[in-house]
Parts: sequence; C-alpha cells; structure tokens
Amino acid sequence: MTATSTSLTGLRFGKGHGTGNDFVLVADPGGERELAPEQVARLCDRRRGLGGDGLIRAVRSKNIPEGTALLEENPGAEWFMDYYNGDGSISEMCGNGVRVFAHFLVTQGLVELGAGDELVIGTRAGVKVVARTADGYSVDMGHWGFIHPEQAPSGSDSLVETAGLAVARPALSITMGNPHTVVALADLSEMAAANLTVAPAVTPEPLHGTNVEFAVPAEPLVTDDVGRISMRVHERGVGETLSCGTGACAAAAATRFWAGDQAPDSWAVAVPGGILGVRFFPGSDGREHVELSGPAVIVAEGVFADGLSA
Repeated sequence: MTATSTSLTGLRFGKGHGTGNDFVLVADPGGERELAPEQVARLCDRRRGLGGDGLIRAVRSKNIPEGTALLEENPGAEWFMDYYNGDGSISEMCGNGVRVFAHFLVTQGLVELGAGDELVIGTRAGVKVVARTADGYSVDMGHWGFIHPEQAPSGSDSLVETAGLAVARPALSITMGNPHTVVALADLSEMAAANLTVAPAVTPEPLHGTNVEFAVPAEPLVTDDVGRISMRVHERGVGETLSCGTGACAAAAATRFWAGDQAPDSWAVAVPGGILGVRFFPGSDGREHVELSGPAVIVAEGVFADGLSA
C-alpha cells in the first residue's frame, strides 16, 4: 500500500527512550501516513514538538517497499521499523531504537512478547532479532565490519578534527549496517573537553556521512572477563545524544580490535544515559555477530493535535 496522507491529527503516539536515546513512535500498520522530512523534524523539535533524537513509524512490512523486499527471505519479519533521524533524514536503523520499537509494539498490544521470547523486525539494515530479557531487550545486530578493510590492519583509516581537542585524532570506521567512525581518547578529561555541539570533521568521510564515537578505555580495560569503555557520540543528522546503540557496538568492536587477540567478547559501554551490554558471538551465517542489550522505556502516550500536522 502506498502512503497517501500527511495528516497525523488524531493518531496515537508514544514517547520512549533507551538509555536516554529518545524517540517519538507512531503505529501505522497499513502504511497510510506519509511523513515529510520537515514534519519529522518538527515533531522531534524539543521546543516546538514532542522532542526526540529520532522518529520511528511501526509499519507492517508488507505495506512498505523496503519491508516487502525483506519478507521474500524473512517471512517472519511482520513489522518494519521505519526510522528517521531528528532532522527528518532517513536512517538505516538504530540500536537503542530497535529495543524501544519492540517495547512500543508490546505496550500497544500489537505483539505479545514474554521473557525469553523473540521477535523478528525488519529494518533498512536488514532483519534484526529482538529477545525480551528480565530487565530489557537484547538484539542480534547482525555482523559488523570495517568500512575500509584494506586500511584496518594499520588501526586507523581516517583523521577526526573535533572542537575542543587540539589536534586531529586517528580513527577507525566500522559498519553496523550504518556508518561509524571511532576515536580512541586517552582519558575522561579529554572526552569531556570534546565540544560535540559542532559536528566533528572526518577525513576521508564515508560516502553517506558517519556517526562519530569517542571512546575511553577503563583502567584496567578488562574486569571479570568484561571489557569496559566510556563513550560519547555525535550522531549523523542529530548531534550529540545521551546514547547510541549501534555506536556502542562500533566502539566496542574498534576497542576490541585495537586490544588484540586476547580481548574479551563481552563489553560494558558506559554512555551518558546509562550502560549498554555488547557481546560478540559466531553467527549462523559464519560471520561474527554483535548482540546489544539494555533497557527500553515508554514514558508517555498521547494523540496528535492539529497543530502538529504537516
């Protein structure tokens, strides 16, 4: 079904977050609500709208072209996560957002998901499998990789200039289905000095832009077989956010690579909004996959008024 309407008047919405990464969520099973970029940006505006790092539309996969394509190989992916950055641009997916999306489907009565149950979700970065846990949700984020694999053995593939830091820093670009560029910093004072109200300049920049993560290893790096890092992030199309799920996976992947063969598979990533779990494991496709775990909260529900229509 092709979207035919831009009016959101009377449509119910939710507001949720995962470790402070917050989203406006709408249920549009039939794919009947067309969202213009300026409309999304207005809804995500923290003064003139509801406020959010992004907007997520829940659509049955059969009613959106990207979802229809996924159903051919993954018929269990009934729901598609139609994700937009806060500026209205379309993004591949969001690690925190997919957990909040699953929780939104549960709270809206659109799916049933008990502890230990799994839900298959379609995204522009492929199918993701979400499992409900005792204290939130875990997501098989799929395989990770280097954006520039030919340069990865050197440990860096780009330079990042950041306001507040005196010199450009080497960085490593990681794909989690969306692009990330990870910078290692020496300590928490350096991370605090980074001014992320200004977008970092990445040279060379990945084709469609990139999210930039600044990671500081704990001392010691590994405790009880768990690697520990702290992270801040500037998200493409959004700015600094309290958390980024795919960014936490990318930062853990880069740090683990830099640490060498003895680095652990389990990581705790401290972001300003809380702590995310990241685990690396062999996937059934023969490639290494990444699991992201953490909380998901719906904080409010409501109905759109006339003033928030396009």
